Amino acid sequence: MSVARVTTITARSSVSFEDAVRHGIERSNETLRNVSGAWVKENQVIVSDGAITEWQVTMEVTFVLDD
Repeated sequence: MSVARVTTITARSSVSFEDAVRHGIERSNETLRNVSGAWVKENQVIVSDGAITEWQVTMEVTFVLDD
């Protein structure tokens, strides 16, 4: 049997939503052990002078707790 925990993170990218998700997961793996999945809850864009300058995602990252 395993027990998991979920934490909320926000990540930004100047490239795309996909890149923001990738960076968020990579960064989560540096701090959390046993990351097993993520649910992208929210997408947002940051606009400057009428153009998108950043893509932002809010994710629920799941990681399995050590025994």
